[in-house]
Amino acid sequence: MKRKIITTGDGSTTIHLEDWNEQYHSTHGAIQEAEHVFIKTGLHHTKNTFNPEQIHILEIGFGTGLNAFMTYLEAKKHNFSINYIGVEAYPVASAEISQLNYISELKAATEASIFDSMHACDWETKKVLTEDFNLTKRQQFFDQINDQEAFNLIYFDAFGARVQPELWTVDIFQKMYNALQNNGVLVTYAAKGSVRRAMQEVGFQVERLPGPPGKREMLRATK
Repeated sequence: MKRKIITTGDGSTTIHLEDWNEQYHSTHGAIQEAEHVFIKTGLHHTKNTFNPEQIHILEIGFGTGLNAFMTYLEAKKHNFSINYIGVEAYPVASAEISQLNYISELKAATEASIFDSMHACDWETKKVLTEDFNLTKRQQFFDQINDQEAFNLIYFDAFGARVQPELWTVDIFQKMYNALQNNGVLVTYAAKGSVRRAMQEVGFQVERLPGPPGKREMLRATK
């Protein structure tokens, strides 16, 4: 599938899949989307509402590492302790990673080595990036996830239902529900009615919230 690096509306880059006309992030702004959906509506909501001593995060679609890196930066700023699991079926090539401009756009030059380590570290092995941030990358398909009551927070950042509807089904959300601890939270940029109903069918309480720039709504689901 043909891929190219494009610049989104906030100046940050992402990967465009030409055959699908789909991107890894919103064309309105990759960093803006991650900040709104995953950091503000997910990470801070979980910490402020439930205050776990350590926040166990599962990311569905590790991709470019943007969500993980922004979570690291936010955790360092606020002294959060994070155990981060990133699941990815098709890892992004290092040649593409090197073309992304997240370090400069986030003004995070002092943390460039952390971003590099996130991509250089071995798969299936826990990497202690700092005293308060552990990362484990797992290369697996999403339907192979069988964790039980392991996470406080899920970043559900799969490709959209238009191109991969099989990732937005009752079966997948049942796995997400099972993977969360009680009061666990799942956040996603998606807002389709079929997605909301699939979440509700497995037992989630679902909120429709204002979306990131360029998108009217997003969903947050709580176990």
